[in-house]
Amino acid sequence: MNLNETPSANRVHIAFFGRRNAGKSSLVNAVTGQAAALVSDVKGTTTDPVFKSMELLPMGPVVIIDTPGFDDEGELGDKRVNRAKQVLNKTDIAVLVIDGSIGAPLTLEEELLNLFKAKNIPYIIVQNKFDIFNDFQFSIPCSILPLQVSAKTGFNINELKEKLASMRTDETEKFLVRDLIQPDDLIVLVIPIDKAAPKGRLILPQQQMIRDILEAGAVSLVVRESELEQALKNTGKKPALVITDSQVFAQVSKVVPQEIPLTSFSILFARYKGFLETAVKGAAVIDSINDGDKILICEGCTHHRQCDDIGTVKIPKMLKNHCGKTPEFRFCSGGDFIEDLSPYKLIIHCGSCMLNEREVLYRQNLALKQNIPFTNYGIAIAHMSDILKRSIAMFN
Repeated sequence: MNLNETPSANRVHIAFFGRRNAGKSSLVNAVTGQAAALVSDVKGTTTDPVFKSMELLPMGPVVIIDTPGFDDEGELGDKRVNRAKQVLNKTDIAVLVIDGSIGAPLTLEEELLNLFKAKNIPYIIVQNKFDIFNDFQFSIPCSILPLQVSAKTGFNINELKEKLASMRTDETEKFLVRDLIQPDDLIVLVIPIDKAAPKGRLILPQQQMIRDILEAGAVSLVVRESELEQALKNTGKKPALVITDSQVFAQVSKVVPQEIPLTSFSILFARYKGFLETAVKGAAVIDSINDGDKILICEGCTHHRQCDDIGTVKIPKMLKNHCGKTPEFRFCSGGDFIEDLSPYKLIIHCGSCMLNEREVLYRQNLALKQNIPFTNYGIAIAHMSDILKRSIAMFN
């Protein structure tokens, strides 16, 4: 990702769904103004979702997603359809593309509309190929009339973009930390630089937190845990808040006076993504873990794992030491998420900086429907360090 770009997780996700050869890829290319998706007359050309970031004004930064056809067939086709269904879990706005050459009944299109409604996804309907089939009779029982477009000639493409840009997915503006601080406040960020830290840069949650502090007109002081104590003595000003990487929570808590609010990047992201309360309740299950219990540890992105990786090394070690038990661990990462969570005693998720809110809440709700506790790295570590109450006190 270009460091000057808005992170994908903070962009509105707009996905195009429909049959094979309905012209989804051609429409994606027309909307983005680029050959983002491969186009062919051969059915099933799009085998995996294609993501393209762009600015769609006045909405702002968005991700446009092309998906495989929902009518794909065979064993491989079923896998492609499943990939398309997974995209629904991160879709903020859906575009149903209808092939103008297809007459009634549009049963597959009705199925898609029902999926949008079930997942509470705002949607619009477009009838593509209007340059060829301009006498199409709309037959789906729906109050939303289709917008007639042609990806080939560009007919009504601007209208489609304007219609998408005018759709509001959430009227409530959310902040990582900006609403908790005041202008001129001193905010101390504690960032360890260890073997797992990327060379020459800060990770995305740290970048985003610094930006949000700047937006608030506050002052950020960035230090390693090894320099924290001296830095607090040298500032001459009492910090309004200390935000730490979860991995050094216990060490930082001993240095920061009790009267200074203390929390972590991961806890602030849980609040920002909307699952803080669920995560706090989920962490309480840690104390009842027994030998052989299955724990699922999940990350929203894929990255090269170092020897001190927090998800696969540090948290399992901390859990074993805290409980005095030997549970079994399973790990998952990236866009795929396990649907059958019934074998697990607990799910511990990363901070979700690479996932948009809709996908994070999908994962949370999937766990809750199966009565599986759900928490995240920072809250789990705070609980095991016996400082969870302190680290969430500012939100009460």
